[in-house]
Amino acid sequence: MIFSDMKSPPDNSLRSDLKTFGVGLCMGAADIVPGVSGGTVALILGVYRRLLSAISGANTQTAGALLAGRWGEAAERLDARFLFALGGGVLVGAGALAGLMEHLLEHHRAVTYSAFFGLILASGYLVGRMCSPPSRRAAVVCVVLGLLAALFALALVMQQHVTPPGGMLYLFICGAVAICAMILPGISGAYLLLMLGLYEDVTGVIKRLPRGQATGDDLLMLAVFACGCLVGLLLFSRLLRWLLDRYSAPTLAVLCGFMIGSLYRLWPFQIDATPDVEEFKHKLFEPYLPGADESQLAVCVLTALACCAGVLLLDHWAGRLKASQLSD
Repeated sequence: MIFSDMKSPPDNSLRSDLKTFGVGLCMGAADIVPGVSGGTVALILGVYRRLLSAISGANTQTAGALLAGRWGEAAERLDARFLFALGGGVLVGAGALAGLMEHLLEHHRAVTYSAFFGLILASGYLVGRMCSPPSRRAAVVCVVLGLLAALFALALVMQQHVTPPGGMLYLFICGAVAICAMILPGISGAYLLLMLGLYEDVTGVIKRLPRGQATGDDLLMLAVFACGCLVGLLLFSRLLRWLLDRYSAPTLAVLCGFMIGSLYRLWPFQIDATPDVEEFKHKLFEPYLPGADESQLAVCVLTALACCAGVLLLDHWAGRLKASQLSD
């Protein structure tokens, strides 16, 4: 299974670093797409538990090791090699692929959403299969939790945009909330920023920064937002890791519910409800059921099925590879 390596010992080879960087590229690209979660990508590609473990390694013991000059110990506690490779990929993916993803969403939205729909649908099935509750009662609890999570995710993605109140405190809070969603499968941090009215501001700074066009206000805004992200990341990652370690089946059921509930936002067939709005980031779309004469119906269905099958085949191949390694 592509998810089965979440409890395996960390691999610190150069080949693993390149793979981790590639995962980071995918996560960075996903995080800038409203409706797709980078946490979903991490879960699909099997680095989710290691990511939570590495982030939650930032504690007082690590700080003590840093202050005492024990750099090797601090790096081991933080799994710094993994975080550096993954974080580098996320930054490059978010910066370099932002334009491409924006182009695909503006000009090929139905097919792009079809691909994400198929990927997340198959991944949600695989995460649900991992629950393995110990009893029938636990299975019922997991199902109920998953359904509630799906309804909650659905309620989130159906919300309209809000007018941001402004101010550094609001920016800090938005950073903390968005980063929690970015590492939570099924809830898009980018979409939450869109609802909170800060998506265009944040992505605008990210686009201007590599070009050297960022102003002092841009840098201050990015610093405050990053601080909020850091605080939210450290606190929320600990909670998620604790839940996965002690209540694995119910937690995975909730994650599965988030992923399935978010599929509403990625339904390929949507009509533009705000035709007078020019900026894609501010547009609202309403899903509809396509008819047999829909021009892109066949392409969208085939794309979703191909992506869905790709995830299932990759999971099957990874399971066989691991079984072969264990037998050897």
